[in-house]
Amino acid sequence: MRMKEMVWRTGVHERLLRYYEQQGLLTPDRLPSGYRTYGESDVETVRRIRCLLAAGLPTALIAQVLPCIRADGEHLVPTCPELLAQLRQEGERITRAIEDLQASRAILDAIITAAPSEGAATLRPPQPAAAEAS
Repeated sequence: MRMKEMVWRTGVHERLLRYYEQQGLLTPDRLPSGYRTYGESDVETVRRIRCLLAAGLPTALIAQVLPCIRADGEHLVPTCPELLAQLRQEGERITRAIEDLQASRAILDAIITAAPSEGAATLRPPQPAAAEAS
């Protein structure tokens, strides 16, 4: 199938499909004219890429993960035991990022809570004193 059909089938823009190719995630065939052609398996590959991106994995890790996963119903299952350690590390990185965001949110909430109520006069920066008339 050509690029337009691949876009239609996957819902992924042409630019992203080319990016996936540049990152080594997708390897379409090329016609003598240079046009890309995709197979049925490429549709599934793009779905897996999107799933792994949604899980927070960077494309460099996805390039390592793709050859080591298979579909089991609606779930992706790792097939390379050495991959599990990397996935666990990535899960820990994501957990730390979530904790950092939660701490940031708590600080922001505390600042918002400390603000004067809606009806109260708001604080204004001091105004320069008016020049005295002589």
